[in-house]
Amino acid sequence: MIKRYGPYTPSRRSMSVVHYGVLSNAKPMKRATKGIKRSAGRNNQGRITMRHQGGGVKRLYRAVDFRQAKLNIPAKIETLEYDPYRSAFIMKVLYRDGDRRYHLAPEGVKVGETVMTAVDAAPKPGNRLTLKNIPVGYGVYNIELHPGRGGQIVRSAGNQAQVLAQESGYTHLKMPSGEVRKVLWDNFASVGQTSNPDWNLVSIGKAGRSRLMGIRPTVRGTAMNPVDHPYGGGEGRQPRGTKRPKTLWGKVTGGHKTRRRRKYSARLIVSRRVRKSRK
Repeated sequence: MIKRYGPYTPSRRSMSVVHYGVLSNAKPMKRATKGIKRSAGRNNQGRITMRHQGGGVKRLYRAVDFRQAKLNIPAKIETLEYDPYRSAFIMKVLYRDGDRRYHLAPEGVKVGETVMTAVDAAPKPGNRLTLKNIPVGYGVYNIELHPGRGGQIVRSAGNQAQVLAQESGYTHLKMPSGEVRKVLWDNFASVGQTSNPDWNLVSIGKAGRSRLMGIRPTVRGTAMNPVDHPYGGGEGRQPRGTKRPKTLWGKVTGGHKTRRRRKYSARLIVSRRVRKSRK
């Protein structure tokens, strides 16, 4: 749910935030948190490889259990919490054996409900089971690509993949991008849709909030001088002046394929994602 502000200051006029009313005020588990040094877009040599990153408020990293390998042990949801390192919410669960862990929270679950990981668990939101036991048409998230490695895809806010078919040891999944790909049906996936589906509707509203998020100012190429960017220069507003869109270093970006031709997973893709039409 999105909370919108009234226009009582210029920056509040268009600002909106996710309403966190369903979340708990509990402090994060100490043993499941740690501080991470921020790289500010730099690689291991200290050189900037991703521009416009730096600053931002301090964060504590929550160790989320994407694998959820405790089979056939029910876990009770104790809290739903905010995680500053991801767009979806997380939930603290208490296993029957006394162990506590963080899991990705699906949309619609409530504190006090029970979730479980099992090969043939009931296909209800939050439960984790093998893909071959999930009925066709159900939505899944936190999907394994390799057995035992834990969930690697479909983990951000509001995302889910749809089970289309079960065939010859593979499950056909329709990804959020529209791509249909095959995944081994013995891999585990969680049933449901990741929480916080309204996340992409948030309007940051002002520059200061961007800085708190660790996003530094971004200057448009067309506002630069010719020496600084292929789009720079000219009197007033000028068109791009080049046949294809380019980066600051002249590398072609628009319609340029970056995927390797002989990537090992190419044989698992049934149909490519639908290409967005350019306006």
